[in-house]
Amino acid sequence: MRLTSALPGAKRHVASGAAAGAPAVAPSTGSLLRHARHPCATPTRVIGSPAAARPSLLPPRLRTVTVTHPSVCRAHAEVPPAAGLFDPSQDRDACGVGFMCELGRKATRACVDDALTMLVRMTHRGACGCEENTGDGAGILVAIPDSFLQSRVQAEEGVTLPPLGDYAVGQIFLPRDEGLRRKARTIIEKAVQKLGHDILTWRKVPTDNRRLGASAVRTEPVVEQLFISAHGSLKHLKPETQMYYLRKTMEHRLEESGISDDEAYVCSLSTATLVYKGQLTPEQVRHYFKDLQSEEFRTYMALVHSRFSTNTFPSWNRAQPMRMVGHNGEINTLRGNSNWMRAREGVMSAPNLGLDATQMRDLTPVIPAASSDSGALDSVIELLTRTGRDIPEVLMMMIPEAWQNDALMSQDKKDFYMYHSAIMEPWDGPALISFTDGRFIGATLDRNGLRPARFWRTSDDMIYIASEVGVLGDVISNAANVVSKGRLGPGQMVVADLEAGEFYTNDQISRMVATQKPYKEWVQSSVRRLGRVAE
Repeated sequence: MRLTSALPGAKRHVASGAAAGAPAVAPSTGSLLRHARHPCATPTRVIGSPAAARPSLLPPRLRTVTVTHPSVCRAHAEVPPAAGLFDPSQDRDACGVGFMCELGRKATRACVDDALTMLVRMTHRGACGCEENTGDGAGILVAIPDSFLQSRVQAEEGVTLPPLGDYAVGQIFLPRDEGLRRKARTIIEKAVQKLGHDILTWRKVPTDNRRLGASAVRTEPVVEQLFISAHGSLKHLKPETQMYYLRKTMEHRLEESGISDDEAYVCSLSTATLVYKGQLTPEQVRHYFKDLQSEEFRTYMALVHSRFSTNTFPSWNRAQPMRMVGHNGEINTLRGNSNWMRAREGVMSAPNLGLDATQMRDLTPVIPAASSDSGALDSVIELLTRTGRDIPEVLMMMIPEAWQNDALMSQDKKDFYMYHSAIMEPWDGPALISFTDGRFIGATLDRNGLRPARFWRTSDDMIYIASEVGVLGDVISNAANVVSKGRLGPGQMVVADLEAGEFYTNDQISRMVATQKPYKEWVQSSVRRLGRVAE
């Protein structure tokens, strides 16, 4: 499958020309990025340093920022438009990330509690704005808590859900404006019905915003869950692929109606996973989402993320985990990666999907225009996974090791990397990526190896991976309980297969992926070296 999308600037603004006669105040770089305001607040001048009397070292046009806004904000972000030194194509994240899972897929309350503890203990890897109670973003991705949802939907909506696997749940940010919210719901429902899925019910997710800062509350969405049948008219596709195509269709129909993803955003739509996230601090996640407080809310897999938006503006929809990944670091090849993906959209094909040309166009742009580097990465991983590849293969394809001059690497693996280098250029970090498609959950480090990642396996078949040691205290530091542990090196990966109940190290994954197709034969029949051509 070959698709693409450029990242034409997500509109941001940091500095603009000062009004005539404005005082010469020198904001620091950090305050420019963290304190600049958006069209949803009252007019304000951003003054970064409290020491206003200090002489300015900046040109006059960068000393003040004056932004005028409408009085009502529908969007779930306060992201100003691009101007001056601020370029949204340079958006990056640097965060805390980790996950835990039980290989036997036994859903427990302890998994939820421990994952939220892990998240809170990575608070220092996230950030907050000038308000201590407004975070850059935090969240948790879980395997669908079926028994919890079955009981809540029955009690609250009077609807009996089908068995797990026969229904999908979407976690959706909707506008606070009631009229716009009804419009968005109607558009989403029409898209669902057009593709032959049954709408089972909507459920409003109970939230408590009393701990949130004013900035987060000002852009807070209404969070609702949409329950639909897993199988629609595209019965030849796997349920997760049907959900992917449906979500892309929803996004197109919303955009055509003038509703952006800042106003209606699908956090997740899946038969296997569910994402709770927002413009929160790690500690606020548990308190904001009342579902997470219930003893009935149980899972066997949880991926958590605490966001530090290095030089971006925080927003509800940019919080992580994304739909498939939690990302710590940066993608420093983003512009090239996005441009190449955009270029491929014109020649993309996916015969195994059985979609016509019009339906294929609904999958583009692969990378939404306003995506961060993490969002862009997630979009491409999702595309390649939902169109037929296993997610470990996708990560090896997109984030390869430094393989060209490695004398110790097997030829099978080199052939894999050489073959895929003609299909996909590397997405280079430094980056640590935790990922899941519902079956596999794992983590990989890019070939620069500049982000920490520790993993542990315990005697009760629990797997833990985190940005650092100490996130769960005695749970994973008790030597008697830990049967294996280690850290990821440059280009390495570990993966848990939750269907097979197996945990694979880097060498095992590489061997399985690199030998599943005749890459050596394909390379030998397709690659022509210039030296041999000259001869």
